[in-house]
Amino acid sequence: MYTVLSIFSWLEQLTLPCLIKAIFHHDCPGCGFQRSVLLLLQGAFRQSWQMYPPAIPILLLFVYGMLHLRLKFSNGARIIQYGYIFVALFVMINYIYKIIY
Repeated sequence: MYTVLSIFSWLEQLTLPCLIKAIFHHDCPGCGFQRSVLLLLQGAFRQSWQMYPPAIPILLLFVYGMLHLRLKFSNGARIIQYGYIFVALFVMINYIYKIIY
């Protein structure tokens, strides 16, 4: 158990600061992604969703893309295109929501 905790603390130390937030003092559309992924790796799905909701669809699209490269799904390219559109809209809606509230 100690080894897993030390891995997570090591990963937390590797997170990069947001350059846009450092310069402009406002969140960017991707702020919270790294922390959300760390929470997902720890199994805290609800906290991960609260931190940055688009992280889960982004990771699912990434995994699907890797599977498509390996297994060559018949409509994989089209699904990935629609996935990109969905994820981009989800990120923008989340960002607008974060700005307003």
